[in-house]
Amino acid sequence: MAHFLNDDLEYVVDDYYDVDDFEEDPFSENQPHKNGDADHFDSDFEDDFDLSKPKTDTSAMEARNGKDIQGIPWERLNFTRDKYRETRLKQYKNYESLTRSREQLEKDCLEVEKGKAFYDFHFNTRLVKSTIVHFQLRNLLWATSKHDVYLMQNYSVMHWSSLLRRGKEVLNVAKPIVPMLNHPGLLEQSLSRVQISTMAVKDNLMVAGGFQGELICKYLNHPGVAFCTKLTTDENAITNAVDIYHNPRQFIRSVKVEQAFRVV
Repeated sequence: MAHFLNDDLEYVVDDYYDVDDFEEDPFSENQPHKNGDADHFDSDFEDDFDLSKPKTDTSAMEARNGKDIQGIPWERLNFTRDKYRETRLKQYKNYESLTRSREQLEKDCLEVEKGKAFYDFHFNTRLVKSTIVHFQLRNLLWATSKHDVYLMQNYSVMHWSSLLRRGKEVLNVAKPIVPMLNHPGLLEQSLSRVQISTMAVKDNLMVAGGFQGELICKYLNHPGVAFCTKLTTDENAITNAVDIYHNPRQFIRSVKVEQAFRVV
């Protein structure tokens, strides 16, 4: 059990459900609609999908009836979920870069008040898996509403709709990327095969940064990429974080590149 970590549990679940990776392609353009009014479904109707959902998924009704929300068949294992979590918390060491000791920080932190429910479980699917190539990367998963999620999957930014139970590719960064906008003062630059390190999705705008200082801006309701460039040619030029905020005149994209902060 000491070495039975998350990857091992994933293999157990996939073997239990006889799933190689994806039971079907959730991002296929040929996925049929559940019905013509699917766009108008509200989250209160989550259990209406039970008859057609893949066997690896877990609905709110199944969770209320005792099924594990992650689909892990604990009854086939030699330990319970609580025992596994207790052991993992004791053995797993998070990456830490602290200037003060954990004991000092715990004295300053307020104890969390427990016993209240802030969220209710709605739905879990194992068919949609994000790709995060390094554990220190951040913001590669964005939920812009309670139904819409944007995630990285290899060299593609994908949009997943929890209502329609299907998704589509928003941006492919393995192919050459040519900016659509061409205005004086914009230092646009074509890019190719960008490995995205961070992104932000807000107000119908997606901004992504790359391992080599790349910056990509795309309007979600327009084809192509509005603007892209390379912010620096430094060797250690990973884009750590990007953010979007709005002032009365224009959208501002703030970008944190290694050892530098820029406003575009």
